[in-house]
Amino acid sequence: MNEMNVILLGAPGAGKGTQAAVLCKEFSVPHISTGDMFRQAVQAQTPLGLSAKSFMERGELVPDEVTVGIVAERLAADDTARGFLLDGFPRTLPQAGALDDVLGQLRKGLTAVLNIEVPEEELIRRLTGRQVCKVCGATYHRLFHPSSQGEACGLCGGALYQRVDDSEATVRSRLLVYSRQTTPLIEHYRQRGLLKNIDGLLPIDVVTERLRELLRVRHDRTEIRP
Repeated sequence: MNEMNVILLGAPGAGKGTQAAVLCKEFSVPHISTGDMFRQAVQAQTPLGLSAKSFMERGELVPDEVTVGIVAERLAADDTARGFLLDGFPRTLPQAGALDDVLGQLRKGLTAVLNIEVPEEELIRRLTGRQVCKVCGATYHRLFHPSSQGEACGLCGGALYQRVDDSEATVRSRLLVYSRQTTPLIEHYRQRGLLKNIDGLLPIDVVTERLRELLRVRHDRTEIRP
């Protein structure tokens, strides 16, 4: 059986993390996110990890060449022998080209690029609903996990507040950046015959089953090489 080498796309709030956890467990492949890769490289004190750390400590974006190097290190790890699920990379066309080079060197091919589609207004509704207790730090969501005490914490009674990065203005800005970066990427993978779109408005379990079906079909095919 072929490896299952998958890229998972979707805007913030689309539900990628939820779906990735289920799929990776079922297909026995690691969930590889940009954040995980950075943390592991920094913790291992690899040269690239230390380089990334220096940029992060200065509050600067990590350059593509460092990010790509860390991706290459992670994808070469033993636990990717049966495949991987990439989340958060690539984000741009240059990164997609660099990923092709990395996969070519590793003699791996992509199985599929799964794109969870959710309308912007729904994403905003999801992303702006988070509330945090000022006293104990407990986290709630107005829609999906409301406090039993309304605007007070159900655990300690402390007042709930919204973080600045969860405000509508900030969320809209994040979504705009994502759209600008990712729209060309989506078209790139569509032209290569790798892209599969999934309606993220469907119930979570239905989205999961659609993703499973797509991966089962493509899992037994030959991967598409860069």
